[in-house]
Amino acid sequence: MGAENERPDATRNRSVLARGLSVLDAFTDGTAELSLAELAARTGLPKPTVHRLLGDLVEWGAVERSGPGHYRLATKLFRLGQLVPRQRVLREAALPHLEHLQRISGENVHVAVPDNVYTLFLEKVTGGRAMAVRSRVGSRMPTHCTATGKVFLAWGGQDRLRRVVEAGLPRITPRTIVLPGLLHRDLERTVERGVAVSREEVEHGVAAVAAPVLGSGGRVIAAVSVTGRAQTLDVDRLSDAVRGAASSMSTTLSAGF
Repeated sequence: MGAENERPDATRNRSVLARGLSVLDAFTDGTAELSLAELAARTGLPKPTVHRLLGDLVEWGAVERSGPGHYRLATKLFRLGQLVPRQRVLREAALPHLEHLQRISGENVHVAVPDNVYTLFLEKVTGGRAMAVRSRVGSRMPTHCTATGKVFLAWGGQDRLRRVVEAGLPRITPRTIVLPGLLHRDLERTVERGVAVSREEVEHGVAAVAAPVLGSGGRVIAAVSVTGRAQTLDVDRLSDAVRGAASSMSTTLSAGF
């Protein structure tokens, strides 16, 4: 009888938690700050509900006010993110290899992990002559049009590919592959080459080449990539360097992953 009486409260608490998380999730496209109206639109929640949730999130330290009626994520989330053991170890182990690859290429270098139907950038190393690109640590991009994402689709199994196709293949630029058949053929070429390539599929004027990082049992646990100007990025020259960095990272990480 007591357990039954507790169920409505438990359900209500889970609902409040889920709504609060949906407010945080509204920022995952990389938008730095959002207004109350924008958060309500993105979450599908009424403005008064979002306002009340924001008050709790501000008090807890997950969100902070960035101006009248505007909010942004706060540093407490960053601190918590740094405590995730698996990703912290991966970033720390990958960093020397990323720095070496950046010195060789002179371009932007990333390590990313799969995150549902997205690729999540864990680390980024760049240099003075590397072009500015949208990616940043903690940001997510679709898998079907990014080089790191294609790594996860090409070597990550049919189930992952099926989920991505079922979720839809949105067109980000005129060169984005949006037809499942064409994506399948592109992934077959990816496996043949040993690297994934994206040419202006996610950002105008930007190209990237990526290779898989393997853990124990040969599972793909991450991808390392070089990103630069589409007109000048020498994919053939950089493919060996990217594969070499990925192989070295695989050796470093295989024991713990």
